[in-house]
Amino acid sequence: MLRTGIATVSLSGDLEEKLDAIANAGFRGVEIFENDFLAFPAGARAVGRMVRDRGLEVALFQPFRDFEGLPEPFRTKAFDRAERKFDVMQELGAGLMLVCSNVSPRALGGTDRAAADFRELGDRAGRRGLKVGFEALAWGRHVFDHRDAWEVVRRADHPAVGLVLDSFHTLCRDIDPDSIRAIPGDRIFFVQVADAPRLALDNLSWSRHFRCLPGQGGLDVDRFLAAVAATGYEGYISLEIFNDQFRAGSAKAVAVDGMRSLVAAADRVRAATSLPALGVEKSLPPPAVPRAWSFVECAAAEEDQAAIEDRLRGLGFTPSHRHVSKNVVNWRQGRINLLLNTERDGFAHAFHLLHGASVCALALEVDDAGDAAARARELLAQPFEQPVAEGELTLPAIRGVGGSLVYFTDRKEPLGRLWEIDFRATGEGPVDGDAGLLAIDHVSQSMEYDEMLSSVLFYTTLFDLHRTTEVDIADPGGLVRSQAMETGDLAVRIPLNGAGSHRTMAGRFLSDFFGSGVQHIAFATDDFFATAARLRANGVGILEIPGNYYDDLEARFGLDSDLLARLRAADALYDEDEHGAYYQLYTEPVVGRCFFEVVQRLGGYRGFGAVNAPIRLAAQARSQDTWPPVVD
Repeated sequence: MLRTGIATVSLSGDLEEKLDAIANAGFRGVEIFENDFLAFPAGARAVGRMVRDRGLEVALFQPFRDFEGLPEPFRTKAFDRAERKFDVMQELGAGLMLVCSNVSPRALGGTDRAAADFRELGDRAGRRGLKVGFEALAWGRHVFDHRDAWEVVRRADHPAVGLVLDSFHTLCRDIDPDSIRAIPGDRIFFVQVADAPRLALDNLSWSRHFRCLPGQGGLDVDRFLAAVAATGYEGYISLEIFNDQFRAGSAKAVAVDGMRSLVAAADRVRAATSLPALGVEKSLPPPAVPRAWSFVECAAAEEDQAAIEDRLRGLGFTPSHRHVSKNVVNWRQGRINLLLNTERDGFAHAFHLLHGASVCALALEVDDAGDAAARARELLAQPFEQPVAEGELTLPAIRGVGGSLVYFTDRKEPLGRLWEIDFRATGEGPVDGDAGLLAIDHVSQSMEYDEMLSSVLFYTTLFDLHRTTEVDIADPGGLVRSQAMETGDLAVRIPLNGAGSHRTMAGRFLSDFFGSGVQHIAFATDDFFATAARLRANGVGILEIPGNYYDDLEARFGLDSDLLARLRAADALYDEDEHGAYYQLYTEPVVGRCFFEVVQRLGGYRGFGAVNAPIRLAAQARSQDTWPPVVD
């Protein structure tokens, strides 16, 4: 069984709040960070009881700093300090202390000198039934590489002295993690893991402020863990995360994300090695591959129904199916299914009361909905189920971003007959024909920037989705960061937009509609200008783009005059990348917090028109001063 731990420094709150969050997330062990203990009013014995009462154990007490290689009288003082820490450990019930490599300018070099110090420290710890682990800090004065720390431990040759490995300290210095494979697993006493984005910072600043959970950054934590697993190590895999966002956020949410990240990382290592690894006895169901959007469900009040339906008809949608027992209608065009839910009770109604007319659920078609839901549960996603009438389907579902739902469907029995079992065809066709919309190109979700790391982890651990490069977008009120999750075949794309300031339009969106959620849906067409003409003919309001934009467009891309004139007439935006071109237009907002985009990708264009976002944002701000547009 995977032995999971987390350092108290990783979470916000006081020590008791941290322990509650750690226990509730299902961790087995806790690293007591000394500052958290010193700032807490209860003594060591009481804290030890608090830990055990929650079903946890103190896996590590840390850190003990500036120990090895000191000249006298500082060497004697260091041993005196260690004895006092051993007193605390015994009262806590902690069996292992982390000793990080010396950063003091007083420290003397020499592997033999350091080994002698640790041999004596091991004697002192051993007499008390305790152990010490040596960790190489990436900024240590003389020891800053786990290979050198291992050599100190090897020469100390003491059963109470072992090695502590930390993925950040190894990977931030680009040390080959495969060098760990040569270390005997029983000489590794503890393993800490942390990811981080690749940043051009000194290692100390990088570590203290920008660590994140495995899978959230750019370090090869999986390769590090695979090397650890190859040694036969059977101890704790523990998170030590120094991150300003995490320390200001919800301890409960970060702890759940932390457990999710560890379980997913261990599962990836097991899958890659095809051997039992890190205590993982069986693999999870594989990450679900989203094959398509099954449907998008919108919650609305009955008084808004007519206005929303008018917009959908203008976009060329047909009310093709009605639910057998609920006020839910499927509006269809091409491969797009939009459910309009105006029920007066149930989840959608509650979601509407909180957020207004909005997207309350996304449904993804996967190969096996049961396996997808099982993996989600193993990774601590919150399952959802509500009563259904006899004979109706129960779709596997979990809570998603902003408290919305994510449903899983597949083409197997009985879920593959959703539209036959739960719905009845209306027989109604489009009055003036459809508008040429073929499929959902992407669904864009907005959130606080501090929520983005959690959302990225949610999508990339539950699903086979890949992250694009994060893009910064200049909003008139500040910066918005955007990153998309997408499948390998690009059938499903989910841009995430993080607002760093409530002065941004994305921030206003979050404030006015009480939290994260879908801010717009983009539909794909293969005849952009015909679709644009049809929408205008149907009375759909199109966001007006200023003429200055088109003058600049001509200069940037050298477009021919005919294409430029068509873009101008359609109030369309244009972009290019190395793969192709992109046409896009936006509708005026419908009731609530959602609007629509129409796009056409030419020649394999991969982006989302980010360069046009400031133009669109300004146009939306002018269009309706009271409505807060957001970025894609």
